Amino acid sequence: MATRSKNILKRPEFSMNRAVYKSLGYSDEDLERPIIGIANSWNTLVPGHFNLNQIAEYVKRGVYRGGGTVVEFGVIGACDGTAQGHKGMHYILPSRELIANDIEVMAEAHQLDAIVLLGSCDKIVPGMLMAAARLDIPAILLPGGPMLGGAEFAGRKSDLTSVSEGLGMLKKETITEKEYLDLEENCCPSCGSCSFYGTANTMCALSEALGMTLPGGALIPVSHPDRIRIALDTGMAICELVQENISSRQIINEKSIENAIKVCMGTSGSTNAVMHLTAIAYEAEADIDVLEKFDSLSKEVPQVAKVNPASKWNMEDFWMAGGIPRVMEKMKSVLDTDVMTCSGKSLKRNIEEYKYKFPENPEIIKDMENPFGFTGGVAVMRGNLAPNTGISKPGAIDPSVQIFAGTAKVYDSEEEAEEAILNREIKDGNVVVIRYEGPKGGPGMREMYKAMKYLYGLGLNKTTALITDGRFSGTNNGCFVGHISPEAAEGGPIAVVEDGDIIVIDVVNGIIKLDISEKELQQRLSRWKRPEPRYKRGYLSVYSKLVSSANEGAVIKY
Repeated sequence: MATRSKNILKRPEFSMNRAVYKSLGYSDEDLERPIIGIANSWNTLVPGHFNLNQIAEYVKRGVYRGGGTVVEFGVIGACDGTAQGHKGMHYILPSRELIANDIEVMAEAHQLDAIVLLGSCDKIVPGMLMAAARLDIPAILLPGGPMLGGAEFAGRKSDLTSVSEGLGMLKKETITEKEYLDLEENCCPSCGSCSFYGTANTMCALSEALGMTLPGGALIPVSHPDRIRIALDTGMAICELVQENISSRQIINEKSIENAIKVCMGTSGSTNAVMHLTAIAYEAEADIDVLEKFDSLSKEVPQVAKVNPASKWNMEDFWMAGGIPRVMEKMKSVLDTDVMTCSGKSLKRNIEEYKYKFPENPEIIKDMENPFGFTGGVAVMRGNLAPNTGISKPGAIDPSVQIFAGTAKVYDSEEEAEEAILNREIKDGNVVVIRYEGPKGGPGMREMYKAMKYLYGLGLNKTTALITDGRFSGTNNGCFVGHISPEAAEGGPIAVVEDGDIIVIDVVNGIIKLDISEKELQQRLSRWKRPEPRYKRGYLSVYSKLVSSANEGAVIKY
């Protein structure tokens, strides 16, 4: 079988390369097999990656069974949770580009025949999928699995976000310090990607919807033995993709990306998925306008699944209800089921052959005919505040605040806004405006996760709103609009909002506007001056100069 690696392992011209492998213990027999890379983002900093070394061992067994030879290398992976609310979050989205570049470098420098991507968290999964799309070699992404839910708190199993909500409650004195410290101790009972449907689990789910993760592989909990079994299956499946010459772009294409968009809508996935799918489409050179598809399909695709933060149910519950296979089975009438997947089979066959372990739970997954809502869970917003669009998540917003008008309270950084919120400066009827946090201005487009959670903990999530040119975590709820483009650092209208301005947010109809005249808006914009960049050295300085707008996926274009 002709493979990439054979071209650099031929004798006698490439005996030097064979000698390199032999210095590591590989044999002539090993070098006759396809060389399968494992890009492993294991580390002891990120809960979602803590078990990936164990997962890698079972992938290796599967590869050996399938007739391949394994080579493994490390990939960086930073934790959004640890990075929240401080300087570290500037680096999280930019790490996505480093991850994609890192995998490209290793796969191309060593001419790997295929690659298994091991990652579970917010920027690692999309970065890996971007690399797969760019390389166009056989590839499968395997997550490490979601964390288990924690002790009961506020009417549901707790998770990492409960601590931030709890801080607002502690400040308001609705819980005691002991209750707060108990929450810290008991909200994360295992490793794994956080147990809510945030960006991490959304992107794992959408990898499965794209066809890049084996059926059912996205949401198996970290501690369940099926996680081990699917690792073994993944190792065998990647060898089959090599034998069948099925590369990543045969799987990641216009049709499968549209399927992923529909599944994101149907499950009310993270708003960050809009940006990540745009970036993946860019790397795949797919002929699809992701933002336009989100906009048009939001009015056509119903919400068939409801998970925390939109309900009390966490990821383990979602998995037991059937997870992404059940969602795609329910949605098959609107999906392209002829697309190829990494199982080597069509989506149609995957749906038909999938065996469920547990009964259905209609409180989590409903039919298309009787959904949780008749519009999708992610909305594209437009108006004079967001000429190039913003993104919201109606599936996680209480109906009482899906149409909201309030007075602006303006902050030029996340830290300023969080300090104001905790100092009780935000009142009912305010719209918190956090700007200069976009891809260029941040730089790095930080998440306004803590700000939203503090509002929730203070009981303001149904009486206030928050808008930003930054991002939101997939677990945020309340009335919010993020990804506002153009961002403030590029002179977008959000840069000239003033305290006391009236802002109107209509999530139902996709409208966000500043209630001033066009003449006044243009006068303000003419007076605006570009601020000095926050970082003048290092990676963030380079990133801020090269990164595109949020509505273009915040990618570095080549």
